[in-house]
Amino acid sequence: MKKILAIIFIAAVSLINAQNLKLIVNNYSTTFDFHGTLSAHNFGGGCYPYVTTNSPAMVVVPADANMNNGNELVYANFKDQYLNSLYPNANWVVQLSATTQTVRAWNHASIAPGGVISANTKWSSSQFQMYYAGTSTPEPSFSGLIGEPQDPCTGASSNISTPYGDVEWFNITTGNVDYSYLQIY
Repeated sequence: MKKILAIIFIAAVSLINAQNLKLIVNNYSTTFDFHGTLSAHNFGGGCYPYVTTNSPAMVVVPADANMNNGNELVYANFKDQYLNSLYPNANWVVQLSATTQTVRAWNHASIAPGGVISANTKWSSSQFQMYYAGTSTPEPSFSGLIGEPQDPCTGASSNISTPYGDVEWFNITTGNVDYSYLQIY
């Protein structure tokens, strides 16, 4: 009986930390393209596993790509985003500790829904740089680390305001679905 209760407890703890949030990036700016890495990690203690995009370049969400016109970035999870997102990411960098990292393809079993990595991570942050729309010219004053307001691992701000625009990260729950939003204005 103790073994059964222990298994149920471990499964429940895994589900609490599971990557059950859908990530949505809305770029409402008409002046800037978003270039950034998107990250997920374990909030349950230790911050690992830690997963970031690696396609090998940064993820790019062009100016005026948002929910109003159906061009937003949507990642339901590490795997399904490759087939269903307008901005697919082919590879993910997976860190199991500060000194161990491997690159996993989008369809690797450990990052698939229910896999050991996805079951222990949730979307957490983005290191980003804004570029003038359609160019390779960055705006040095419009960049930063943005993330989950209660993130114990990155120390990211949930709001960044510059003379060039604003960036916000927040979470909401609608029905049974949890969402992480990265909004650029």
